[in-house]
Amino acid sequence: MSLTSMELESDRTIVISRKFNAPARIVFDAWTRADLVKRWWAPKCQGVTMASCEADVRVGGGYRYVLRNPDGSEVAFSGQYAEINPPSRLVYTQVFEPMADAGAVTITVTFEEHDGKTHMVSRELYPSKEVREAVLASGMEQGMRETMDQLDALVSSLSIS
Repeated sequence: MSLTSMELESDRTIVISRKFNAPARIVFDAWTRADLVKRWWAPKCQGVTMASCEADVRVGGGYRYVLRNPDGSEVAFSGQYAEINPPSRLVYTQVFEPMADAGAVTITVTFEEHDGKTHMVSRELYPSKEVREAVLASGMEQGMRETMDQLDALVSSLSIS
């Protein structure tokens, strides 16, 4: 497995990158197809499961991912797709519904393939420095690193089959 890197690029931006041992089309599909997203997006070691996962992957289409915590409570993330260029680029918004008043994050993900491996870079632009800091303070980094490991395992298994 490859290590995930996270960089605080500006007061409002987090950049996450990772190299996957799979072609870009497989990594892109795993990032956008609901049946695949539900297999990696919830951090399993925290006992979180995916209660529902819907995605209408087209410009102007939306998605909604509902996570169920071990205590049975649920939280949702949702947004809209602004740009879709399979398998190389995806731009979408993301709202953490319990804190919808904080505004939407704009996420730009690129998938660059070389020799059958894909370098993924996700740039998350937060509405303010305060929102980005609150996200970091929530423990987001640990969950993100675990889900990137889960995504790595998934795309590796898909590229073999």
